[in-house]
Amino acid sequence: MSSSSDFQQDRHSFSGSPQKWNDFELPGDTLYYRFTSDMSNTEWGYKFTVTAGHLGRFQTGFEILKQMLSEERVVPHLPLAKIWEWQVGVACRQTGHQRLKAIHLLLKIVQCSTQRDCDLTLLKPLWQLFTHMENNLCHDMTKPGILLPLHRALAELFFVTENRVTELGSLQEYLLALNTEDHLHRCTAQ
Repeated sequence: MSSSSDFQQDRHSFSGSPQKWNDFELPGDTLYYRFTSDMSNTEWGYKFTVTAGHLGRFQTGFEILKQMLSEERVVPHLPLAKIWEWQVGVACRQTGHQRLKAIHLLLKIVQCSTQRDCDLTLLKPLWQLFTHMENNLCHDMTKPGILLPLHRALAELFFVTENRVTELGSLQEYLLALNTEDHLHRCTAQ
């Protein structure tokens, strides 16, 4: 298989049992293949599946969802509650740049949603991560004023979310839902 008719570019050759086959990607929109039998067996040949694009890849999903959330006429037709639930899970599971991108999408959803669209209490694991980062920042005075990209992204997400729930009149319920009972007791004691 190749991306060129002369089989010189992006060439992938396979022979033998199916276990020797691996998934691979070819650039472009055309696939060239050549099947040659050595006539040593009476099996029918090989079967392979071609899928366009990067189906299931994080970057593709991110770009599509980002574009959909940017279109005002599309947003009312999106199942924001489901997307929100899924995206919070993605932000909790991913790391590095993918986590930052997931948080970016959460921020876009908060900005274009109503209170009933998103269960904001699902943010609790991210809130715990954020408060942990805040506590570490307070204790580590060797790097004053320097925030990691994740810390900045979470700070922006929670700032915008808090403003949003304040506008909607449900700040108290939101803050109670994010914090643990132990944390609330410590705050009350302080």
